[in-house]
Amino acid sequence: MRVSAVFILSLCLRIAESETEEQHWYPGTATWYGEPEGDGSTGGACGYGTLVDVRPLKARVGAVGSALFKKGEGCGACYKVKCLDHSICAKRAVTVIITDECPGCPSDRTHFDLSGAAFGRMAHAGENGQLRNRGQIPVIYRRTPCKYAGKNIAFHVNEGSTPFWLSLLVEFEDGDGDIGTMHIQEAGSSEWLQMNHVWGANWCIIGGPLKGPFSVKLSTSTGRSLTAKDVIPSKWAPKATYTSRLNFLS
Repeated sequence: MRVSAVFILSLCLRIAESETEEQHWYPGTATWYGEPEGDGSTGGACGYGTLVDVRPLKARVGAVGSALFKKGEGCGACYKVKCLDHSICAKRAVTVIITDECPGCPSDRTHFDLSGAAFGRMAHAGENGQLRNRGQIPVIYRRTPCKYAGKNIAFHVNEGSTPFWLSLLVEFEDGDGDIGTMHIQEAGSSEWLQMNHVWGANWCIIGGPLKGPFSVKLSTSTGRSLTAKDVIPSKWAPKATYTSRLNFLS
């Protein structure tokens, strides 16, 4: 039987991709916190608030130690976490979004403190509770693209913002999920003003009076960039959320 060269090339590429993916799994440990089927904590150290308990996050969240939290610059990144105890765990990985910090996590290894719901999803069907009873378990993990079907990047104007102090929280950023730098551009200006990372996933700029509408330019930890033109209107308000028309993967 003759096998086409295209088929052989396709098969080789699939094998190479599989091997490359496996090489990027790293060892770690995992525990869980909060309610057994809950989201760990309300909001967490990234500042996402109640978003952690509604779709698309819906408790698929976790806390990490300093190595992955990166003083908040790791907020929004997504990871696949897979339990290694196959006596009670399924072979599938659970995908989690980093929304919190774990100050008490072990410093000698990478550790995930997952929501009770996310932790339980690694178990065989019907054994979620038994897995949670194990406490700490060995896992492997790897970075994975964040996916928010039907969602575009949104900018939440934090409470207390004024024309002289503007603070933004970025929501539903797919792809890398994290933020490396953020800039805004005022109405009628060609200059991009650099925002400063404050805490968690929150960025701010001091100046002014700042005049909207504002365009926002994001870059991720891998250097991918995106510009949302005039996404924040001239009559913006604190505690309001303004949704763009784009995302990294759309």
